[in-house]
Amino acid sequence: MSTKTDTWQKISGVCGIITPLVAFGCILLAILYAPNFSWTDNALSDLGVMQSPTSVLFNFGLVSGGILGMVFASGLPTFFKRKFIGEVGTILFVLDFLALTAIGVFPENTRPIHLFVSVSFFMLFPLAMVPIGASFILTSKKRMALLTFSIAIFAAAVWIAEFWLRCVPGVAIPETLSAAAGSVLTVVLGFNMVKTSAHLNT
Repeated sequence: MSTKTDTWQKISGVCGIITPLVAFGCILLAILYAPNFSWTDNALSDLGVMQSPTSVLFNFGLVSGGILGMVFASGLPTFFKRKFIGEVGTILFVLDFLALTAIGVFPENTRPIHLFVSVSFFMLFPLAMVPIGASFILTSKKRMALLTFSIAIFAAAVWIAEFWLRCVPGVAIPETLSAAAGSVLTVVLGFNMVKTSAHLNT
């Protein structure tokens, strides 16, 4: 691996680690400024159209988190050793983070665009995990493959349970659970990318 490529993988890995911190940090701050927000009655996207600073914090968090996520995903092809199946997963991952950015750019009062990008974000993540998990199998990283597939199943199951049981009127809880699952994998991948780049420098 060239020094330039190695450096970019390290930068991408760091972005993967901080992406959830930025996005969830802004979301939590937005909730603190929204006393009327309800985990059972609202969607997280409701924060994006509430009075400032709630809407500013929420939308900024999604846009900045999405951009950081795309930088993170851009380093995955090298991490997956340019295997085709890994690159397919990378493309889906980039599109997923692009959708996250678009949620912040097109808040809830810009329907139907907002609905389209929101659904795309939550659908693309588990889809991206299938080829990424397969890439881990091909590179003999069975534990990472198991983690990837488990998170993908959990993220999908959350939404299946939501639409099947419909326990509460709002979707903030399944949105948070699904996004949190994705964040776990993003952070783990980020640490592995940084670790790999450091190992190649020694």
